[in-house]
Amino acid sequence: MLNERFVRHAVTDPVTRKYRNALEQSLEVVMLVLMIALTVIVIVGVGFRKAGAALVWYDEVASILLAWLTYYGASLAALKRAHIGFPKFVYSRAPRLRLFLVVCREIIVVGFFVLVAWAGWRVLQILDGTYLASLPSVSTRFTQSVIPIGAVLFIIAELLSFAETWPALRKAARKQLE
Repeated sequence: MLNERFVRHAVTDPVTRKYRNALEQSLEVVMLVLMIALTVIVIVGVGFRKAGAALVWYDEVASILLAWLTYYGASLAALKRAHIGFPKFVYSRAPRLRLFLVVCREIIVVGFFVLVAWAGWRVLQILDGTYLASLPSVSTRFTQSVIPIGAVLFIIAELLSFAETWPALRKAARKQLE
C-alpha cells in the first residue's frame, strides 16, 4: 500500500524540491514568530490584568494572531499533507481509483481555496478605511489580509505537495494495468 509519508520525499525534480523546502522553512519561521508573539502578548495581558491595569488592546490582538496562526498553520499542514484528506480511505483503494480520488480531492481543495482567496480579496476592498477599535492606528485591512494571503499560500502548498505525490501515484496505477 502506498503511503503519503513515504511519497513525500520522493520528488526527483530539484526545482520543485527547492521551492517546497523554501516555503516550508518560511512558514515554519512565520509560525514560530506568531506563536512567540501570541504567547508573550497573552502573558503580558494576563499580568497587566492581574495587576489591575488591563490592556485594552490585548484581547483583539491575541484574537488576530490566533487567526493568523490558523491560516499560516493550515498552509504548512497542506504542504506536509497533514490536513484532512482521508488518507487511510484513499490509500486503501486500488491504485487507479486512488489516482482518481486524489485528483478529485486536489480539484475540490484548490477550488475551495480559490473561492476563499477571492472572497478574502473582496473583504479587503470593503474594509478600506476601517481600523481596529482598540488600536486605531492599525488598519483592519492589514489584520484581515491573512484571508487571501493564507488561501493563496494553501493553494501553493497543496500544488507543491501534489507534485510530490503524483509520480508515485501514476507509477502505482500503471503497475495495476500490467
